[in-house]
Amino acid sequence: MHIHILGICGTFMGGIALLARAAGHRVTGCDANVYPPMSTQLEAQGVALVDGYGPEQLTLNPDLYVVGNAVSRGNPLLEEILDRNLPYVSGPQWLADNVLRDKWVLAVAGTHGKTTTTSMLAWILEYARLNPGFLIGGVAQDFGVSARLTDLPFFVIEADEYDTAFCDKRSKFVHYRPRTAILNNLEFDHADIFPDLASIETQFHHLVRTMPRNGLVISNGSQTSLDRVLARGCWSAVERFADPAAWQVADADADGGFAITHAGELVGRTRLELAGAHNQTNALAALLAARHVGVPIEHGLEAISRFKGVKRRLEVRGVVGGVTVYDDFAHHPTAIAATISGLRGRIADGARILAVLEPRSNTMKLGTMKAQLPESLEGAAYTFCYADKLGWDVAEALQPLGKRAHTFVDLEALVAEVTSEARVGDHVLVMSNGGFGGVHDKILKKLNVA
Repeated sequence: MHIHILGICGTFMGGIALLARAAGHRVTGCDANVYPPMSTQLEAQGVALVDGYGPEQLTLNPDLYVVGNAVSRGNPLLEEILDRNLPYVSGPQWLADNVLRDKWVLAVAGTHGKTTTTSMLAWILEYARLNPGFLIGGVAQDFGVSARLTDLPFFVIEADEYDTAFCDKRSKFVHYRPRTAILNNLEFDHADIFPDLASIETQFHHLVRTMPRNGLVISNGSQTSLDRVLARGCWSAVERFADPAAWQVADADADGGFAITHAGELVGRTRLELAGAHNQTNALAALLAARHVGVPIEHGLEAISRFKGVKRRLEVRGVVGGVTVYDDFAHHPTAIAATISGLRGRIADGARILAVLEPRSNTMKLGTMKAQLPESLEGAAYTFCYADKLGWDVAEALQPLGKRAHTFVDLEALVAEVTSEARVGDHVLVMSNGGFGGVHDKILKKLNVA
């Protein structure tokens, strides 16, 4: 079958492309404003990409169009597909019907940490020689790809609460029907499609309602929002983490070592290369999910000690003149604060963090989280914010940071200011959920000639 994917360079739809190819289908796709790592990953896998959404792509004559949720009514290619009554399906529905139906699905849901936790879980199962299939919203360093299809029963998936497609406004994850589900955390986000936290809690409840009686919900015990979700009805067993009465991270040290306890009793100890207490909690959730499919905790702890991480999660992009430049996907205030805190715990005392931020997500573009931004950036010595094409005043929002905050509508001016300020021993932390105009390479290049 020939499948043509609209919006193929999104992390989820790019993963669909890899799975479809692995299943033996011919895959082509289209997108606009593509950027690595997904575009390069697809090209390396032999997937032909078309730039833009021109209706002339109908001449490819595929058997099925798979439509990503970035594609809306008014898109010229989508409109032609609808006018001609051509066969189409959403990405999550295609995945459910063609990949997940006969699998033991392990789903990782939550506002933050989904990609890292999903990668950890897939790696633990891989280390245990269970050869899982997976679909991750990023490129896991341990695998080199974001998606894989295998013949074995386990499939690990990043379970996103964002809506499915133009034709299906349910959250993506309601299609996955997991037997094992991690509910990592739950805060307000996606202000473009959800009016409030309660509406997101309803979608999480819909996920829980699809799980079987022999399933397991692994829930963050420190989140009252998740307690409310489960109180609405849960027909599966529940295990809680980040809870003193249940599973918890303890006795963390500066080198990334930490212990796992259950009801206060020591279970084991490991070390994680990734910075931050939040990542240690992510690891605990992954360990419990792997335990549900038969991986003993002690084996999981060994796997975690060898976990390499995920691209664009505090990924070092280069070091020039004693200045280290990182790339990170953080874009929600909670994630920004956790990323800065995690980096702070790994660098020398007194070393400066220069935060370079692009408020690019739909929620950030709307200004919904602007009041939380100054506090989330408090741990940085300076903040350089790219404020082009936003509907709110970034400079005004960041006023609590005083002279430590600088805003720009010109990317080259931002790069010049960052490199002018940077000095030996500094850590430049770039945070965006998009390509950010290749700002990482621009900073490194300018540092190199400074």
